[in-house]
Amino acid sequence: MSGIIGHTMYAVLAAKVAEKRQLPIAPILSRHQSSYLAGAYLGCDVPTMPSAICLDTGEEVGYGAIKLDKSPITGGKLKPWKLKHGGWEYSPKEIGTLLYGRSHLVFGWSNNQTQHTLPWDHLADYAADVIGDAIELFGPGDRKIAYCFGWLAHIIGDGLIKSVHPGIDLDLLNGKYNAQNRPIQDLVTFHEIGRKELRLNWANMLYDLVETPIEPIQTHYMRVTRPRGQLAKNYPNAWDPALEKLTLAVMAENRRYQKIRNARLLKQLELRREKGRWKCDEELSKMTGGLEYEEMVELAEKANFRHAMWQMGEAIVNLYEQVINAQPLLQKLPVHDNPDWETLTKRWMRK
Repeated sequence: MSGIIGHTMYAVLAAKVAEKRQLPIAPILSRHQSSYLAGAYLGCDVPTMPSAICLDTGEEVGYGAIKLDKSPITGGKLKPWKLKHGGWEYSPKEIGTLLYGRSHLVFGWSNNQTQHTLPWDHLADYAADVIGDAIELFGPGDRKIAYCFGWLAHIIGDGLIKSVHPGIDLDLLNGKYNAQNRPIQDLVTFHEIGRKELRLNWANMLYDLVETPIEPIQTHYMRVTRPRGQLAKNYPNAWDPALEKLTLAVMAENRRYQKIRNARLLKQLELRREKGRWKCDEELSKMTGGLEYEEMVELAEKANFRHAMWQMGEAIVNLYEQVINAQPLLQKLPVHDNPDWETLTKRWMRK
């Protein structure tokens, strides 16, 4: 399933919590929403690339290292897709082995790199060092700060929904997170929560986030550039500058291919009305064991899915606060730097 729907929603909810708590980063997340949401997906999921090429059409299909037996377009044969870089070819699996743990920190390292797994209780300090370096070493502007907090939202969201760390109460079709319930989570998040309740324009959000520029801070927090700053001082292990150019190529590929995936995902998530009932994509229904869309919504209601999403937003921002408390440069940001029109009207009334 998509991944991007869940992680985008987690970040949207966290931004609402940050605004409610009047955190100093809240205006930054609002001003740079697209970069914030890009960090929440592309800032972490580096295997966002094709898995194969359809031989009948020449189109790229699939996602990362997930194996396809036949073309989803024609049902015909496939050939493996590889990223060509620096005279070498890399499969999505090889890229994941090299880079996935570097972006997810607390899990996902390959077998020969597990010694670099970051303990969950070190995550806030690690992120505080990254963001301090972003401010001091990566030039003016706060777009990169938004990107970093999006990346952090992804790590926390993955950690909670995949039970790396406790904090989410959810039992939806045999568990918290599995192949059967992922279509339910995506569809309910997309339609019931996103479109109906929050009035999100998914097409615009997904388009805008892939149009954001590559952020050099990502190579820093993945430790694939030359060691420097507080991050290198406090976390001197796992730096591998030889991977920097490959990582930059991967980041560009992530944005290029997600543009293609966005259109496919939006189409797959569409609902159609038949005989007075909403119907979803047949493949998604099949993954859930044949459930219809309205049955999925009922299951999500019984599982208190919205409350699990509330827990997610709260948990992410709890860690945001830990990062802010650990990084004095964030504490110096103004809490309110953009008075609303009502405030200005009161200030500027004719005297």
